[in-house]
Amino acid sequence: MRLPRSRGSQIYLLLLVGVFVGLVLVIAGPWRAGLLTVGSTFVVGAIARLVVPANHVGMLRVRSKAFDIFWTGTLGVSLVLLAVVVPPGPAG
Repeated sequence: MRLPRSRGSQIYLLLLVGVFVGLVLVIAGPWRAGLLTVGSTFVVGAIARLVVPANHVGMLRVRSKAFDIFWTGTLGVSLVLLAVVVPPGPAG
């Protein structure tokens, strides 16, 4: 198996693994940990899109740089806030 050449595409594959792990956690039960994992992964993706040079962005590029950073950052922060703010349910 060959890894992608561009640094952005390699980071993208790592981000996919992070989202997959978070979704498995949500399905397995600890949904807060899963949402924190998925949200944090999106925030890391936004930061990666910000710092990876344009000639190495690869699959991290969806739209313009500003759109990608805004959208993935907003989604990531929203998921992290959701995991933190939702009160725990009744014990039982």
